[in-house]
Amino acid sequence: MEAYLDNSATTPCLEEVKEIVVRTMMEDYGNPSSKHRKGMQAENYLRESREKIAKTLKVQEKEIFFTSGGTESDNWAVIGAAMAARRAGNHVITTAVEHAAILQCFAFLEEQGFRVTYLPVDHSGRVDLEALKEALCEDTILVSMMYVNNEIGTVEPVAEASAIVKQYDPRIVFHVDAIQAYGKFRILPKKQGIDLLSVSGHKIHGPKGSGFLYVSEKVRILPLILGGGQQKGMRSGTDNVPGAAGLGVAAELAYTKLEEKTAQMQKLKERLIAGLLQMEDVTIQGEAGIDPALGAPHIVSASFRNVRSEVLLHALEDKGVYISSGSACSSNKKIPVSGVLKEIHVEKALLESTVRFSFSALTTEEEIDYCLEQLAQIVPMLRRFTRH
Repeated sequence: MEAYLDNSATTPCLEEVKEIVVRTMMEDYGNPSSKHRKGMQAENYLRESREKIAKTLKVQEKEIFFTSGGTESDNWAVIGAAMAARRAGNHVITTAVEHAAILQCFAFLEEQGFRVTYLPVDHSGRVDLEALKEALCEDTILVSMMYVNNEIGTVEPVAEASAIVKQYDPRIVFHVDAIQAYGKFRILPKKQGIDLLSVSGHKIHGPKGSGFLYVSEKVRILPLILGGGQQKGMRSGTDNVPGAAGLGVAAELAYTKLEEKTAQMQKLKERLIAGLLQMEDVTIQGEAGIDPALGAPHIVSASFRNVRSEVLLHALEDKGVYISSGSACSSNKKIPVSGVLKEIHVEKALLESTVRFSFSALTTEEEIDYCLEQLAQIVPMLRRFTRH
């Protein structure tokens, strides 16, 4: 048996997604910039995809811009918004537990002369809103915050944070990295005060290399990719029609019976946590460590004392169980010590003993039970080797 529990790293494409991707690659393969029938046909795929995505967020189609994925969407949002507003101020704010695609952008902005404030979080990973209030100043032009932490599943108070920011100065741009939240939560940018929203396709059973950035019509943002003037000059380059078409289908399906799907994932999450806590020396990190009902419904971060995460990952892999030793974008490091775990003050002995389990709507109870069975056998064995 196999148990794929690494859905926060990537998800398998749905059959409906595969079908439209193949069709737009093999049959309806025109360039949307071409003026003939094939080009118009391709342009229709882009328009339909924008319609589907905009509908899930209750925003306008013209506010959706296709990208190559979450990293590009984050980079464009942060750098593009900061550079566009530079004359108004040079202070930008983010949190200490963001994904590398955000943190490295802010490091770049620091090199460009911007002043950056990194907000602290509590032991569950929730951002300190009082620190946000204190950080805001007349030079602040941008605040960026993730919706769901990709490693520990903590849900950040984005609506509350946006309200604080907009009350202080409505001109400050508020960006949300929703890469682990889109398709799991009802996100309403207009209602929640979100100006920019980043999403990745392959986290919601869409194609890799696909994503989008929601840009409020009220926000000015500079393009990062220049050239042929595609997407109203905001994101040049030949449109990735298969990626965009597949993303549109994946987005529509993600929000079909959403509550039913998230309830099922929450049930699996609680089933896994209950099983893990029956084992010796296992600690659940993030909000779920306080209460399994808290946090995102699809992520569980667990520390196994005296078991190295990388060793456990490969031992489970041998049994057909697939998990992660942290963020997939940074887990290729030789010693994947998580900055997020340090920020929430996980004790040093557990920093290299923490793994992530993540689900999708396709995950089954059988997979959870099989994973728990294997852990019950593997963890004691690995601990015996560690003691020797």
